[in-house]
Amino acid sequence: MSWDRLICDKRFGLEHYHDARSGIRSDFQRDFDRLVFSSPFRRLQNKTQVFPLPGSVFVHNRLTHSMEVASVGRSLANEITRELRKRHASQPWVGKLDAIDEIVGAACLAHDLGNPPFGHSGEKAISTFFSEGEGAVLCPMLTPEQWADITHFEGNANSFRLLTHQFNGRRPGGFAMTYSMLASIVKYPYESSLAGANGKFGFFTTEIPTFRRIADELGLIALPAPDGRTRYCRHPLVYIVEAADDICYQVMDMEDAHKLHVVSTREVTDMFLGFFSEERRSRMMEIMDKVADPNEKIAYMRSCVIGSLVSQCSRAFLDNEDTILRGAFSGSLLDHIDEQERRGYRNCSDLAWKKIYCAGDVVDIELAGNRIISFLLEKLIHAVRNPSLNYSELLLSKVPQQYDTAAPTLFGRIQAVLDHMSAMTDVYALDLFRKLNGHSLPAV
Repeated sequence: MSWDRLICDKRFGLEHYHDARSGIRSDFQRDFDRLVFSSPFRRLQNKTQVFPLPGSVFVHNRLTHSMEVASVGRSLANEITRELRKRHASQPWVGKLDAIDEIVGAACLAHDLGNPPFGHSGEKAISTFFSEGEGAVLCPMLTPEQWADITHFEGNANSFRLLTHQFNGRRPGGFAMTYSMLASIVKYPYESSLAGANGKFGFFTTEIPTFRRIADELGLIALPAPDGRTRYCRHPLVYIVEAADDICYQVMDMEDAHKLHVVSTREVTDMFLGFFSEERRSRMMEIMDKVADPNEKIAYMRSCVIGSLVSQCSRAFLDNEDTILRGAFSGSLLDHIDEQERRGYRNCSDLAWKKIYCAGDVVDIELAGNRIISFLLEKLIHAVRNPSLNYSELLLSKVPQQYDTAAPTLFGRIQAVLDHMSAMTDVYALDLFRKLNGHSLPAV
């Protein structure tokens, strides 16, 4: 792969309007701005990240998480770009490298747009509704590829669909984002039938032609796949977006857990200090001795950890640039950092699984989310299968017209339901659940 092709400001769906001349804002900056002002991005403020949404103590939601990922991603991109410019200074396309931080920033903002309500448990609730729940009866009515899409429902693939699909009344190309930005959010560049044991994939059956078009334009390497199925190597900038996301959710989840007293100050302090050498720890302890507030101490250490991981991941990308461009890189950037930091990150992950993701409030969200999503899916799927029923007509009138619940195929109608479900916030889903159960009836 070549940076000259990988950095492309052509807009999906608006290729015939493409103008290579630069303006005051680059097309990649326009991507970023377009996302900030979009409804799907604003809705992230009412979607759970890990802990229940803000009460007396503010914790992260999907919106604040995405903004922090964009900040870390741009820091990573800037460090990498500085060195890449030196390496490729003699190339006529070297100026294109300056766009890397803008592409990464926009991709980081967009990476969670397709996630349903109630955190990562929302994805699992959708998948298991079809594989284990009431939706299992639909299996004989769909192709194996369509069934794989919905039984491995993946927020990453749904983000790509949200940005590229032409919903009812919308313009061709969806958000009409640049090719490079769209490719940079696809962590798993293969279709659902190739998802394997981890259930991850990058685009639904309906978006296969879209991804192929983008991948071929950018020169992504096509990888062997059975029966002509679609698999490509990653766009190199995916590694930067992925690293920024992993750094933020792992480290910031720990800070949230500390504020909520799920983990102690001592546990987080010992874990964060484990990222550093003895000399660096001593300097950090001297600074923290001057601070009385435990939350400020944790915030200081958190910033040090993020700074260290940014530096390490930047070096890992630069050390493996050639391997990445050949499509031969294995694992994530965090798998290739120094042993001290890698051990610290592993300890952070272990503590998170032990103390955070099985915490009472987190499990309560998962249980509630599973029940709400399963119930709403049951009602909505029944309605699109039996649209002439009075109850179905009333329920479907609540679905925004951009989602084609009258699509000519059953799979198209199921996708419309999933598009609607994914757009719901935690609050809206809960409110609709209560109304359909008769707990929140209008006054008469």
